[in-house]
Amino acid sequence: MTTDSLQTFTADDLIQRPGVFAESDPPVRLAVFGDPVAHSRSPGFQNAALRACGIPAAYARVLVPAGQAIAAFRALPAAGFLGTNVTIPHKAAALEAVDEADDYARRSGSVNTVVVEGDRLVGFNTDGPGLVRAIREEFQVDLRDLRVVLLGAGGGAGRAIAVQCAMEGCERLVLANRTPEKTKPLIKDLAGFFRTDRLVGPADRLLAVPLEGPLLQEQLNHADLVINATSLGMRRTDPPVLPASWITPNLMVYDTVYAGGNSRLLEDAAAAGARTANGLSMLLHQGALSFEIWFNRPAPLEVMRASLQST
Repeated sequence: MTTDSLQTFTADDLIQRPGVFAESDPPVRLAVFGDPVAHSRSPGFQNAALRACGIPAAYARVLVPAGQAIAAFRALPAAGFLGTNVTIPHKAAALEAVDEADDYARRSGSVNTVVVEGDRLVGFNTDGPGLVRAIREEFQVDLRDLRVVLLGAGGGAGRAIAVQCAMEGCERLVLANRTPEKTKPLIKDLAGFFRTDRLVGPADRLLAVPLEGPLLQEQLNHADLVINATSLGMRRTDPPVLPASWITPNLMVYDTVYAGGNSRLLEDAAAAGARTANGLSMLLHQGALSFEIWFNRPAPLEVMRASLQST
């Protein structure tokens, strides 16, 4: 079996047949865990990076049902893995499975990068740092200088982005969620990051509003950057995340959704004259950061970018 013909593996392969990962040439030593996972574009650009750096290892997909997540993570050392990436729905389970996690992973409540150190697992989360790099690349500004409206703050991705915005010290953070009450624990956790005098004026630097209605429209009038962390937009039949009439030309709009090109949100934003970008740049940079964590060396970013853009 070659890396170009790798099929999706399963949690049962890891737990019951760990030797199967050594049968490819080069052997599978990295993967992405998820359910579903067939859509993941990580193997393409991670394998391109491994080849470019002359690292004799392959990166594959592993389909992991929810009930097998912890056992699959714990099986990594015996299967000879260097580490994994983690996608929906296992990022919280990954935090539970690892022996140690960095500060950002603990604060965000999730892990998307696992490193195998002997029999121990160490967890990291590159989602937020990847977003910081993506925003800088796409819009030539730093997240810390912006007033941010985050759409969909209640999920795992939304929480991770909110924590990163707070740790960066952004000027203002508005969490928009269908049920704002669900963001109260997050507001409490992040409040300490916003107790400064940086913003002149009476407006709260950290607050929650409903995802629909006039309160959100009002907050958009005082924002620089809108980030969509909801799943809306993955299908063309999805309802709009925001009414098109609420989007103004002064906004930057970043949609973490990247399936199928531009989402309806980005099309509406572009039509309004706003600057836009989709989540491919975040995927690229979070993947590059994972590579740097695994191998303690710079990732071949342009090789990874070229591979991602070609698929």
